[in-house]
Amino acid sequence: MCGIVGIISKDKDVAPLLVEGLKRLEYRGYDSAGVATLQGGKLERRRAEGKLIHLAEKLEKQPLGGSIGIGHTRWATHGGAVEKNAHPHITDSVAVVHNGIIENYQELKEELEKSQFRFESDTDTEVIAHLVTYYIRQGMTPQNAVDASLKRLRGAFSLAMIFTGHENLMIGARFGTPLAVGFGKGEMFLASDSYALAPLTDKICFLEDGDRIEVSREGASIRDMNGDKVEREIRVTAQSGALMGKGKYRHFMLKEIHEQPAVIGETLNTFINPATGHITLPGDISNIAKAPRVTISACGTAFYAGMVAKYWLEQIARLPVEADIASEFRYREAPMPEGGAALFISQSGETLDTLEALRYCKRQGQQIVSVLNTIESTIERESNHVLRTLAGPEIGVASTKAFTTQLTTLACLTVALARARGAISAEREKQLTDALREAPARVAELLGHDDKIQSMAKQISEARDVLYLGRGTAYPIALEGALKLKEISYIHAEGYASGEMKHGPIALIDENVPVIVVAPYDSLFEKSASNAQEVVARGGKVLLISDKQGIAKLKDTATWTIEIPEVDPFVAPILYTIPVQLLAYHTAVIKGTDVDQPRNLAKSVTVE
Repeated sequence: MCGIVGIISKDKDVAPLLVEGLKRLEYRGYDSAGVATLQGGKLERRRAEGKLIHLAEKLEKQPLGGSIGIGHTRWATHGGAVEKNAHPHITDSVAVVHNGIIENYQELKEELEKSQFRFESDTDTEVIAHLVTYYIRQGMTPQNAVDASLKRLRGAFSLAMIFTGHENLMIGARFGTPLAVGFGKGEMFLASDSYALAPLTDKICFLEDGDRIEVSREGASIRDMNGDKVEREIRVTAQSGALMGKGKYRHFMLKEIHEQPAVIGETLNTFINPATGHITLPGDISNIAKAPRVTISACGTAFYAGMVAKYWLEQIARLPVEADIASEFRYREAPMPEGGAALFISQSGETLDTLEALRYCKRQGQQIVSVLNTIESTIERESNHVLRTLAGPEIGVASTKAFTTQLTTLACLTVALARARGAISAEREKQLTDALREAPARVAELLGHDDKIQSMAKQISEARDVLYLGRGTAYPIALEGALKLKEISYIHAEGYASGEMKHGPIALIDENVPVIVVAPYDSLFEKSASNAQEVVARGGKVLLISDKQGIAKLKDTATWTIEIPEVDPFVAPILYTIPVQLLAYHTAVIKGTDVDQPRNLAKSVTVE
């Protein structure tokens, strides 16, 4: 989860550049931050609890010089979010920044304590610093000390180190979590991803699992887990160096909600041929169309997009689908069908649970298809087919535009596979494609309801608990609505399939538990209407999200209503997402929470 930056420059102080790089990585964690540099051959560091701005303020009062340095923004795993646990961790020999988890740190710590090493923090990372120092004190070079230490560490991690007395040496390693290398003119860079490096250089390479890298101003030397020198492809990155601002909006999240008409449209334009109206995917999907089963795996919001895709692929493409959360999927050791396909969805392309699920499917001989927003990610490099969402950088930690562009991309995939499988007529294909092309305009129309939703949020903000209900493709949207509310307002909320309400959740319903019913007027509407009436019969209040016909049917039942434009049921999940996003946003603003950086969360989850 944490973010790593390392810089070796020719002659300029790197601390300000490290902070700028960390700004682009703060989505990975903001529990604490720190930098360390070499000044006169000696290690110096500055650390601060909380968000990066606190570190920047400290550096203004206590500047750091030095042309080599490392920086870190932390999402806490081992040890609380306090300054003593902030990275870098240093000894008299080495400074270390680390992303990931050292699983055997406790036994290593006990061993080092017996050798008179004293620990100042509660982190697993500090073990690395002391272990490397132990080997250096045995007379090893920094390179050999790091090699000896890496052989003893268990877990998934990446790290970067600088050393006392070595002004032209930085060592990095990757075991499970990403690490990128940037090449400049007389200067070099390390970072958790290419986004952090984009303002500094456009020449990037990515380490593979097990790689160890030695970096100097003159270049880099990479060795694999066997110790053999290897070359990794250096590419010109397409990543933008611009750090997006909020513009006229109070929060990044609101800005990103309002960007959805544009980014949905841009994503559609990559798949829909304007001349023919046909959806065309990059690469040959014939193997996917012939698959006996598609396995979908993802985490969090991305998994809810996958749940929608399951309905679509089975109903429209007539393709059997299994969907499971990535953090549990591979532990079932599920048998995979010969010739099967596996679909993975990720905003960052670095979510470790999703990546490990992908690798399991790959070992089982599945064709790998990924839906990704961030370019040049690990999941991209390990996939057979990649479908890009064009959401652009998403700075708010709670996903909004990434989710709707994932839905858009999955909808295009569904239509393409349905055509390839002969599952739909040309007439129905045109209807679906036309419905998709209309979606950006309908989303823009919905954003005009913002003021009305804001007034409803005042009621929701006073709730103890909130229930979200939906059937069919509205069920994953109910789950997503509940997740958004939890993430940024800290109100307990749960999403349920409407039919499951009476199997437990109905016991929670009273006048203090609003129930948000996501119910397009479709073949399932009457069943959802019955569930809404069951809520009212028990003193509950219903916020109905439906179209004109649905609201007319339940106008006497619902306390509040949000009207959605009438659209083909196929694109309804995209549109019905907008009000649940806005409702969560305005509720969080009313409660005064940190909307863009909610507590305990990070954008990219690179630990299990």
